[in-house]
Amino acid sequence: MAATTVKMFVALSLVVLVLLGARADGRSFSIDYDNNTFLKDGEPFRYISGSIHYSRVPRSYWQDRLTKMYAAGLNAIQVYVPWNLHEPKPGKYDFTGNNDIEAFLKMAHDTGLLVILRPGPYICAEWDMGGLPSWLMKDNSSIVLRSSDPAYLGPVDTYMAQLLPRIKPLLYNNGGPVITVQVENEYGSFYTCDYDYLRHLRELFLQLLGPDVILFTTDGWWDGVLKCGTIDGLYTTVDFGPGTDIAGAFHGQRKHQPKGPLVNSEYYTGWLDHWGQPHAHTDKDKVATYLEKMLQMNASVNMYMFEGGTNFGYMNGANGPFKPQPTSYDYDAPLTEAGDPTNKLTTISNVIAKFRQLPPGPVPPATPKAAYGKVQMTFEATVLDKLSDLSPDGPIRADHPITMENMQQSYGFMLYRTTLPTAAKGVKLSVPGIRDRGFVMLDQTPAGILSRNGPMDLNITVQAGQVLDIVVENQGRINFGRYINDSKGIIANVTLGNDTLRSWDIYSLSIDGALPTMFSQPSNPAVNINDGLPALSPALQQDIEGIDGELTNQEKRSAQPQRSRAGQMVPSFYTGKFSIQDTPQDTFLNMKGWTKGQAFVNGFNLGRYWPVEGPQITLYVPASVLKSDNNITLFELEASPCGTSQSDVDCTVEFQDRPIINATVSRRRGEKHDSATIGSAPSEIDAFTAVVSFVSGVVFSVAYPISTVLNIIFS
Repeated sequence: MAATTVKMFVALSLVVLVLLGARADGRSFSIDYDNNTFLKDGEPFRYISGSIHYSRVPRSYWQDRLTKMYAAGLNAIQVYVPWNLHEPKPGKYDFTGNNDIEAFLKMAHDTGLLVILRPGPYICAEWDMGGLPSWLMKDNSSIVLRSSDPAYLGPVDTYMAQLLPRIKPLLYNNGGPVITVQVENEYGSFYTCDYDYLRHLRELFLQLLGPDVILFTTDGWWDGVLKCGTIDGLYTTVDFGPGTDIAGAFHGQRKHQPKGPLVNSEYYTGWLDHWGQPHAHTDKDKVATYLEKMLQMNASVNMYMFEGGTNFGYMNGANGPFKPQPTSYDYDAPLTEAGDPTNKLTTISNVIAKFRQLPPGPVPPATPKAAYGKVQMTFEATVLDKLSDLSPDGPIRADHPITMENMQQSYGFMLYRTTLPTAAKGVKLSVPGIRDRGFVMLDQTPAGILSRNGPMDLNITVQAGQVLDIVVENQGRINFGRYINDSKGIIANVTLGNDTLRSWDIYSLSIDGALPTMFSQPSNPAVNINDGLPALSPALQQDIEGIDGELTNQEKRSAQPQRSRAGQMVPSFYTGKFSIQDTPQDTFLNMKGWTKGQAFVNGFNLGRYWPVEGPQITLYVPASVLKSDNNITLFELEASPCGTSQSDVDCTVEFQDRPIINATVSRRRGEKHDSATIGSAPSEIDAFTAVVSFVSGVVFSVAYPISTVLNIIFS
C-alpha cells in the first residue's frame, strides 16, 4: 500500500513538473490590476515599443531593422500577421521565406526585444483587404466579414488552428518573446458590432494559446468605438497620435478598463500616404513631446510605425471611398522605408533615455546605397501579344463579367473581351462596375481609360464585329471601414448604349508567373582579348538577322505600341539589362517619364509606379534582389516615354541612391490621361474628391480619430 502511494506521488509530481516546466526559470508576464502595471517575472514593467511588419521588410534585413530598434532604446516590438500572406489559397499555407513568422519572432527574442503580437484575423495595416484573404468572397460576395457569419468563422477557425499553435511556444511564459496577443483589430470602428464574434475569438485564442496569455483589444479612445470593441476577458487599450488630449484619451480607456496599465497601442509617429496627395509628415519634436508626456504617466506605448517598409507586389490597401495607398509605406517613421535612421529616431531615443538606460553604442548607420545609373529600355510586346503566356489555360467564357475572386485570382490584372454585335456612332460604353481601373481597346487600338473614381464611361464609335478588350487593374482592396468586401475586376454588367454586352472571354493574367520565361534570352558571353572573339550569341545574331516571323532587337527598339490621339497606348512590356561589378547595394528606381504600371527586377515584383500621380517617384530596390547581371521588366499601362518626339525623356529608367517619395503632386486626383477621349467625371464626384482631399490633408494631426469617423460616415 505504501509503495503504491509513493508511486502515485512520484507520478503526480512528474505531471506537475511537466505542466510547470515552461515556468521553471520563473518567467511570467501578467497584469497587476491593483497597481495599474504589467508584471514581468513578478516585477513592475512598462514597454516602450515600435511597430515593424516583417511582411514589408526583406528577410535579409530583418536583423538590421531589429538591431536598430533595440539600439534606439525600445524593449519591445509590435507585429501584425497578415492572413492573406499565410493562406493565399484555401488550405494552402505558407510560413516559409519572408513569411517565416516563427523565425522573425525568434530573431526579435535573440536581439533582446519582447513582442506584442497582432494576429488578426483582421489587421487593417493599410494592407490589401486588411489582411483578410480575398478568396473569402469567392461565390459569396454577401459574406459578412468580421462577424459570426459561419461562412467567415469557419475559415477563421481553420487558419487560427494553423497559426496560433506556432505562436504558443513563443509566448513569454513558455520561454519566448511574446508578452501580449491582440484579438481582432479596432473592431469598434466596424459596423457589425458583433459581441458573439469577439467572444468566439476570445475562446478560440485561449483554447489554442492556453489560459495564461494576456489577450487585448485596440480601439480609438472615444466611447462610441470602445463600446463595440471591448468585452470581458480582453484587456482594453486605446490608440491616438501626437496632439491628442492625453488625459482625455486615457480617460476613455479607464471608462472601459478601470484598472490596469495605461496603454497606447498605436502612437502615430507619422501617417500613411495616398496616390495623388502630398506625402504625410509629422513633426519630430511634437512626436517626442507627447511621447514624453505619456511615459511620465507610466503608460506603455507602442509607436506606429517605427519602420514602415514597402508594399511590394500588389499588397497595398486603400481607404474609402476609394483612395489606394502607394508602394512605399515609409510612414515618415523614425526608420525610413529602407531602414535608415532619421533625426526623428534620434529625438525619440533621447526621450526614451530619460526613462530607461539605452544599450551601449550608437544606432547602426544607414545601409549603403548605390546609383547604378540609367538603363536603356526596349519595347517587347503588348499584353495582347502575350495572352498565351499570361493566361496559358485560356479564357473562361461567360454571358456576363466574372469578378476576380470568382476567377480564383487575388491580385494583379485581368482581361475582359467580347465581340460587339452592332455598329453605333458616338454611343456610350458604360462600365459602372469597374474595379479599379480599365484600359479600353477596340481591335487592339486604345480607346480610353476608365476608373472607379470616374469616369466610368466613354463615348465611342464602333463597327459590328469589332473586338472590345478591357484590361482591368486591381489597385488594392479597401482595408478599413464597412466596405472591405471589395471585389475586383468588372463586378456589374457592361452596356453599350441601351444594350447589355454579353458573351465574354475572361482571362486571368499571371504576369508574375509568366515573367521568368516570357522574355528570357541567353546572355552574351564575355570577350577574352587573348583568345579572340567568341561566336555571336543568339541574342546578338537576332540583332543582325532576326528570327523568322519576329523583329530584330534593333527593330524592337524602334517599334512601339499603337497610341491614341491622346497618347494612350496598349498596355505593354519593356525590358532592360544592367550589370553590377561589386557587391550589390540598395538602390532606388526612378520612374520619371513613365506613367503607370508595375516594375520587376530579376522577376521580383517591386510594386506599382505612378509618378504622374505622385507623391512617390522612386521604387525601393533592396540589395537582396540584385546580382551581377540583372534584368528589369516594366508593365506600362498607359504611356511610355519611348518613341515620342514631344517627350524630353528618353526610353530609360534610372537607378539612384536617394528616394523620391515626397514629389509635388502634378495633377488633380481623378484627372485622367485620356481626357480628350473620355467623358469628364461627374461634377459631384469632383466636388466629393476635393472635399476628401482637403480633409485628408488636415487629418493626420489628429490622426486616427478623424479618419475613423470619416470611414464610418462614408459607410
